[in-house]
Amino acid sequence: MTTILVVDDEKDMLRLIEMHLQQAGLQVIQAENGDDAIELVQSREIDLVLLDVMMPEKDGFTVCKEMRQFSKVPIIFLTALDAKSDLVRGLQLGGDDYVVKPFTAVELTARINAILRRTGFTTNHATITKGLLVNEIVARQVKLDDKKLVLTLKEYELIRLFMENEGKVFSREQLLELLWGLNYEGGTRTVDTHIKTLRLKLGDVAGKYIETVWGIGYRFEVNQ
Repeated sequence: MTTILVVDDEKDMLRLIEMHLQQAGLQVIQAENGDDAIELVQSREIDLVLLDVMMPEKDGFTVCKEMRQFSKVPIIFLTALDAKSDLVRGLQLGGDDYVVKPFTAVELTARINAILRRTGFTTNHATITKGLLVNEIVARQVKLDDKKLVLTLKEYELIRLFMENEGKVFSREQLLELLWGLNYEGGTRTVDTHIKTLRLKLGDVAGKYIETVWGIGYRFEVNQ
């Protein structure tokens, strides 16, 4: 199993990232500071590092520089800095990519997959088929009875998350965090609205795959 090391001093961020990456079939190891991260890369088989930049004592740029003295493990920076000079600095120190906070879990997974493909790993199948639906991952295209659906970005992210996790119940809060980001200021009604429009586009049969779990949230289930 592909192993991702997540390095961040914010426990809520660690928890959120771990939850999503595990749902994507990845093994997650956590570190809350730079020294622990360096020790883990030295002692464990790590396939990719998600490295927060703004950490106390030893920031992500310093950690990356030290890791590059003994390892070529791919590194994606997680950063609240969007100044191009900071991003260029991170890449010059040996980083492979960066994701600017706040980010969605789907964006983060896409960046991870891109790096893993370059290094010989992949976390995705070419297609996911569930009932009448076929999700072509690379093309980001969903077909219903071989007809292409016109979906917004968030609608696509919702149906992909559901198809990858058939039978799993997601609360509205979980969906909001996973697809809109931890710092999204809108309420859970946003989730309900997108579910409603997605069901309409899926039609009378496939729309029923998305089941409302009263008092909790939603579940995707083909064989109901």
